[in-house]
Amino acid sequence: MVWTDKIRQVKIALVGAAVLIAAASLVVSHFLVRDLAREERQRMEIWAEAMHTLSQADEETDLNLVLKVIEQNNTIPVIVVDAAGEVQTYRNVKLHGATGADSTAEAAQTARRMLGRQQAIRVQIGEGRDDYLLVCYDDSLLLTRLAWYPYIQLGVVMLFVVVAIFALLTSKRAEQNKVWVGLSKETAHQLGTPISSLMAWTEILHETYPDDTLIPEMDKDVKRLQLIADRFSKIGSAPERTDVSLHDILQNVVEYMNRRTSQHVSITFSMSDPDCKVMVNRQLFEWVFENLCKNAVDAMSGSGSITITARQSGSRCIIDVSDTGKGIERGNIKNVFRPGFTTKKRGWGLGLSLARRIIEEYHHGRIYVLRSEVGAGTTFRIEV
Repeated sequence: MVWTDKIRQVKIALVGAAVLIAAASLVVSHFLVRDLAREERQRMEIWAEAMHTLSQADEETDLNLVLKVIEQNNTIPVIVVDAAGEVQTYRNVKLHGATGADSTAEAAQTARRMLGRQQAIRVQIGEGRDDYLLVCYDDSLLLTRLAWYPYIQLGVVMLFVVVAIFALLTSKRAEQNKVWVGLSKETAHQLGTPISSLMAWTEILHETYPDDTLIPEMDKDVKRLQLIADRFSKIGSAPERTDVSLHDILQNVVEYMNRRTSQHVSITFSMSDPDCKVMVNRQLFEWVFENLCKNAVDAMSGSGSITITARQSGSRCIIDVSDTGKGIERGNIKNVFRPGFTTKKRGWGLGLSLARRIIEEYHHGRIYVLRSEVGAGTTFRIEV
């Protein structure tokens, strides 16, 4: 739990730092865009003044500077319209290939859009009320790119971060898989030698004491050890799946758990269709229910009931395992399948993680917490 909390805090800190960096980038970009927009406004005011001078020019007016100012605007789109909204001239405006009257109409529409954004400068050309021109302008290509650049940059960075996180998670998962497989194979290997020795000793005891009633029970325990070793040996490889009776699997699990739990704990199961069959590896599938039942027994502190219900839903079987234990806190529900997570003082936190691996990776099904209430119990659902 301590390491889990530390890792979560590190993740939160990294996300917080990323948000601060992104916010700082956007703020700086905003100020740059604002300053550039203000500069372009000043340039257009000078351009509008040049247009005013041009409209008021006579034969003695030197137009060299005026024309130079007008011609030097090669970046800012500008459209000049009169009081009636008629287009007089335009510059640096893309009109999507329109010509003639169509181009004039499109330019007028573009000018109205500029006016709507209040990007226009009024130039008085006469004494009359309607004797004026409106110099409508838009953001230059440079300003537009600068305005969009931080968002594109952040998008690229976020994409890179997502890909990096995905790669790290994939690498971590692959490493965890290697640990799972190595641990399971080594456990099965280590159990193999003493189990073989115990099987030989039970055979000797059978021959020496054929009427002893305890030897068959010892034989059952040795076979149980052999089953556990076989289960561990199947982790990491594609298990062989066969069409087996779900009723037989659940009945076997319930009988096994009833023999090894307190009389104050009742374990029952019911099925709407006793003939329901599932394509599973029986040994691993039983292991899942044994883990769920053992966790439920621990959660009930030696007294309560476990109910297993199964039903057919289309082509899948749905099995619910419910207990009357202490329940799971809402904040811990998303962590119950995480390797190493446990609320018990003694425990490795691997049972539910192993159950999910068996159901989802080996049988392509689903296992999740259907509902849980503190003090009332928990229900796990399996779909295969």
